Amino acid sequence: MALRTPSTAPHAPPSLALLALEFRAPWEFGAVLPAWPALQRAPRGDGHTVLVFPGLSASDASTLPLRRYLASMGHDTEGWNQGFNFGPRAGVLERAKRDVRQACEATGRKVSLVGWSLGGVYARELAKELPECVRCVITLGTPFSGHPKSTNAWRLYELTSGRDIDREHAQFDLPQAPPVPTTSVYSRSDGVVAWQGSIQRHDHPEIENIEVVASHFGIGLNPSAWFAVADRLAQPEGGWRPFDRFGLLGLKGLIYPDPHRA
Repeated sequence: MALRTPSTAPHAPPSLALLALEFRAPWEFGAVLPAWPALQRAPRGDGHTVLVFPGLSASDASTLPLRRYLASMGHDTEGWNQGFNFGPRAGVLERAKRDVRQACEATGRKVSLVGWSLGGVYARELAKELPECVRCVITLGTPFSGHPKSTNAWRLYELTSGRDIDREHAQFDLPQAPPVPTTSVYSRSDGVVAWQGSIQRHDHPEIENIEVVASHFGIGLNPSAWFAVADRLAQPEGGWRPFDRFGLLGLKGLIYPDPHRA
């Protein structure tokens, strides 16, 4: 059963109660240590390059724990190397496109793109422009299918980028999926992004949505999100299969909620 096709009709931003729950992010990262044995049971990668893009107002420091975990699982990980992400200012996307092309040409292999929040928007749009260079796209708490103001961060976006978010949104078809295997990892308890805006319509067969229990600020540090990312990245090129949320003796079914539920 497919999820409902997302709409650009405005969803209310997450409530103040959910926003207050964002303070649980440090505890999510703290759960990595006890979860480490399970995290090491994720399938190992084949050494292809994985570029990881940070969220709004964040830098590569925010994605370092995730990148180190992925490196331990056999992936060649790199940050975006552009300092703090203050939106798609002049030259930002051009530099990112150049990095994707260079990584692909240097290794002779396609590159996987992982993006946290706004970084996921970059990853999706880069894959649309460079499908010949991109192996798969994975987003974490990324708003791409809802109204641009269905978040608690749109004012911060306008302040840091100097751009009008409605005008910016109108320039791109953000809900359209990249023509490569694409995974959206999201949380219904996200306190920044309305979760409905992270639901990917099924534009082609290699599309999926994976729900985790996480905060927005913690989803990139959350062990269940890490396992899902590692699992998706380890798939052989051309051998994509949907995420099995009941694997590991069925224990994953307790960790990954059914994204199709009402």
